[in-house]
Amino acid sequence: MPSDLLIIGAGLAGLMAGIHAAQQGLRPRIIATGFGATHWTAGTIDVLGYLPGDPEPVHHPFQAVPQLLAQRPQHPYGLVGVPALRRALQHFQELTTTLGLPYGGGRNPHTNFLLPSPLGAPRPTFLAPVAQRAGDMTREEPYLIVGFRGMRDFYPTLMAENLTRQGHEARAIFLPLDLITPQQDNTPLHLARALDREAVAMRLAQALKSHIQPGERVGLPAILGLERHQQVWGLMQEILAAPIFEIPTLPPSVPGIRLTRALRRHLERDLQVPVDLGMTVMDFHAQAARVQWVRTRASARPLKHRAQAFLLATGGFLGGGFTSDTRGRAWETVFHLPLTIPQDRGQWFRPDFLAAEGHPIFRGGLRADAEMRPVDTTGRVVYENVRLAGDLFTDSDPLAERSLEGVALATAWVAVHGLKFA
Repeated sequence: MPSDLLIIGAGLAGLMAGIHAAQQGLRPRIIATGFGATHWTAGTIDVLGYLPGDPEPVHHPFQAVPQLLAQRPQHPYGLVGVPALRRALQHFQELTTTLGLPYGGGRNPHTNFLLPSPLGAPRPTFLAPVAQRAGDMTREEPYLIVGFRGMRDFYPTLMAENLTRQGHEARAIFLPLDLITPQQDNTPLHLARALDREAVAMRLAQALKSHIQPGERVGLPAILGLERHQQVWGLMQEILAAPIFEIPTLPPSVPGIRLTRALRRHLERDLQVPVDLGMTVMDFHAQAARVQWVRTRASARPLKHRAQAFLLATGGFLGGGFTSDTRGRAWETVFHLPLTIPQDRGQWFRPDFLAAEGHPIFRGGLRADAEMRPVDTTGRVVYENVRLAGDLFTDSDPLAERSLEGVALATAWVAVHGLKFA
């Protein structure tokens, strides 16, 4: 039986779209080549961290949206509106709390707050997993940054030095990696799995306890458990009697993987929504401005997927939703929708690599109407039963703006809640 809604893409936008659809009584299905940017980002929810060309972090993201739209009038926030953005964020918080992976904001629930990056730089965000929130740079407690000898891609001394230069009291220590595992070639994901074992978490906490000075908050790399993260984080806080916070490392992102696993488990176990990976769309068929089916590559034979509606959440270049060739042509990979990216390689980038206004290739994307339907240069809807969500839209540079997750949540919310079936 065809699905009501076939979602193409399993990043944050695609997974949340599946949840919204199931909660409305629809029969969605999710297909994707693989998971999206959640495995690469910090696991936080960024709404709007920077305005184009302004190096100062945004304090109040909702109040800054009109300034953003003045510079980028086709930005997806202009399509969805601030009220829908707020509703999507509230739903996400309620959902993740229910799933045992709660997210929260800073002291003021309407503003951004600053968390330290892996290098100790301030990173504006709007919502973060509760295990990251004690890193808030507006708090006054001194930092103790904890590293492990032999752990790659985490530099506590450099981080502490950079925090100190910014006026924060900070110091770094190193503990032996074999407190967690005797294996020396580890990723953060390996270490998080090891710390799921209570005995290992207790051993680490006991070894760390004697190093903490009164009043310090303790920053550790984001490895405090994978499947039992809340229990591990709670145990560490209880034993150490100090605020404990995680610092996202270089990929793979353990906080992002935790979020993906929680959402997928909820979809497949609780909502009975299939999530099928390893499926790359190879072609599609449309009739009378409506997509009838898409066909995916599979190990045995190509498969056709029929649905009443289709939601495209493949991401831009980051997610493989856009691609290009050496001749300068760029295109959307599933429905071949018209892109605003220049078709001349000479116009993709500005001479200044760090240009404050960004590069045209990253600001280009798909146009959409208020229902998230793709439109062409004249504003005509290309396919009536296709919706867009996530990092696909023109006039938007989510990585530079730090709006990636806010755009994903808001566009998925509007795209699904605007669906109407005969």
